[in-house]
Amino acid sequence: MTRPIALALCLIPALILPALAQQSDTQDKPLDVSSSMGDLHVGKDADARAAGLPAYPGAMAKHEDDNEPLNFALLTEGVGLKLVVAKYESDDAPAKVIAFYREKLKKYGKVVECHSQKKGSGVEVHDSEDSSGSKELKCDDSSGPVTELKGGTEDDQHIVAIEPRDSGKGSSFAIVYVYSRKKGDL
Repeated sequence: MTRPIALALCLIPALILPALAQQSDTQDKPLDVSSSMGDLHVGKDADARAAGLPAYPGAMAKHEDDNEPLNFALLTEGVGLKLVVAKYESDDAPAKVIAFYREKLKKYGKVVECHSQKKGSGVEVHDSEDSSGSKELKCDDSSGPVTELKGGTEDDQHIVAIEPRDSGKGSSFAIVYVYSRKKGDL
């Protein structure tokens, strides 16, 4: 999988440079480039819906100066990458948010629940015996305050990481969608 990612990173400047010359009005406006080499989208227009999940009722988008929402997609003939990251806060307890997203993630297949010390550290990918070549998601670690719910496969993951808010009341959670494919997957 590293070869397609390296190729994608090489193609990004070729796709972005023409658009940067045209786009100078605002940094918050998404960048969309379509060319004969492929399509690129980079923006802060990420939300739960862009990640394939509904927003938790009453949740508020959480914006941080150094960690804004991200919606990135690069689609070419040889590689496809998509990453959506959105953060939210809710006054509801983590258990309620977990129950909501556990049910919503079922549409993507088996839901894996992991517990870790911090977001993004408790889920591992292992080869499955599935004839389609997809990778089954499993937990490696299972202790800590962050609950990670994950559905899908290695190449098409929907993740929700929920933790108690620092104030001790309510929840903070991130919704992440990761999609990747290489030419052989088409």
